[in-house]
Amino acid sequence: MSRPERPKQMLALTAEETMLQLTALRAIGEDFATPIIVANARHADMVDEQLQHVGARAQALILEPMDRNTVPAIALAADVASPLLVMPSDHVIADIGAFHAAIQAALPLVADGWLVTFGIAPDAPETGYGWIKVGEEISGGLHYVANFVEKPPRDQSEAMLAAGDHCWNGGIFLFRADVYLAALAVHASEMLASCQLAMNKARREGAHVYPDAEAFGASPDDSIDYAVMEKAERVAVVPVSMGWNDVGSWDALHAISELDAAGNTHSGSAGQVIAIDTSNCLVRTDDVRVAIVGVDDLIVVASGSDVLILPRGRSQEVKKLIEAMKRI
Repeated sequence: MSRPERPKQMLALTAEETMLQLTALRAIGEDFATPIIVANARHADMVDEQLQHVGARAQALILEPMDRNTVPAIALAADVASPLLVMPSDHVIADIGAFHAAIQAALPLVADGWLVTFGIAPDAPETGYGWIKVGEEISGGLHYVANFVEKPPRDQSEAMLAAGDHCWNGGIFLFRADVYLAALAVHASEMLASCQLAMNKARREGAHVYPDAEAFGASPDDSIDYAVMEKAERVAVVPVSMGWNDVGSWDALHAISELDAAGNTHSGSAGQVIAIDTSNCLVRTDDVRVAIVGVDDLIVVASGSDVLILPRGRSQEVKKLIEAMKRI
C-alpha cells in the first residue's frame, strides 16, 4: 500500500487521520512553533491537502528534489528554526502526555548544548530496531548514551532486553540547530556545505521552499545515527514509555490495532470484509470484497489490483516480494 507516489506517511493506518496528520497534531500547543516539514517535492500538494484537512499548517514546507536520508533533511530544517524536535512522520505515539513530559525533561540539557535522543522502553527482543545502551544518569532522568547498537541478532537483543539497560532507538531527536550544525561541521562537513548552499540558492514560493537541486544532489546520503549521533561527544538519551510503534510491518499494525473477540482486525467499508470461523487475522482492503473462512494467523491485504497473503510473523518478508515484483 505504501508506494512512491503515496508513501506510508500519507496513509491512514491506525486512525481516521494519516500518519502525517497524527504527527503534526502531536506537536500543537503553546510549547510548539508551527512545524517545519521536509518532504519529497512530488508530495507537496498531498502534504498541503492533508495538513489543511486537520487545521494544521507548516511555517515552511521544504521540498527535497531527491532523497538524501535524514542528515541532509534535518540540516535543511536547521536553517529555519531552533531548537528542533525531529520526528519521523510515520510513527505511532499513543501516550502524548508521556512524550511531552520527556520533551520538557530534555530541554535543560538541550539548552546547554546536548544532542538528545528519545529511547523507547522495550517490551520485546526486537531485531528490526536499533538499540541504545543507557549510561549513567546526567540529571532529571536523562542519561549518557553509552553506545548505539544497530539491529542486533536475536540472541543479543534477548540479552539486552533481559539486562534492562537498553532501549529502542526511536529516531526522535531534540537539539539546538546551531549545535547540530556544529556537529555536522566536524563529522559531515561535505553534507553541511551542500545543504547550506542548497538553502542559500533555494527558490521560495510562500511557505514552499525548493532547495537548489544541484547543490543538494551533491550531498552524500547518510543517516543521523551514523553520521552524527554515534560520533558526537555530548549525546544524551531520555528513556520514555509512550506507546511508540514505527508500524514497520503488517504484524506491527495488528499488534497495536483494536481486535475483535477472535483476535481479528479489519478495515474497509461495511460488507467488504467477511470473516467466518477465523482468528488472529489482519484483513485490509481498499475496494474489493475479501471473504475468508476457517483460517488463522493470516495477513490479507488487497490494494488496487494487488493482493497480499502471508502468515502472521512473516510480514517483514514483504521486502522480498517488492524486489521480486521489480524483476517481473
